[in-house]
Amino acid sequence: MGGISIWQLLIIAVIVILLFGTKKLRNVGGDLGSALKSFKKAMNDDDKDADFSKLESKESQSAQSSDEQAKEKQKDNV
Repeated sequence: MGGISIWQLLIIAVIVILLFGTKKLRNVGGDLGSALKSFKKAMNDDDKDADFSKLESKESQSAQSSDEQAKEKQKDNV
């Protein structure tokens, strides 16, 4: 009651195949697969860029702190 049975899904699948044909469905499936693949690649590239920017900010902060420490040592020596 209210749910979709396996037979209803099979009937819908047959109707879709008859309307669009297997070649067109295969093309749509291939396009969908390549779209998902490029989306995953873009997400991984963004993650790598975010990690790289975090690394750059940490390096710049450590460089600034080491510069400040060097200046303080020079002041102490004078």
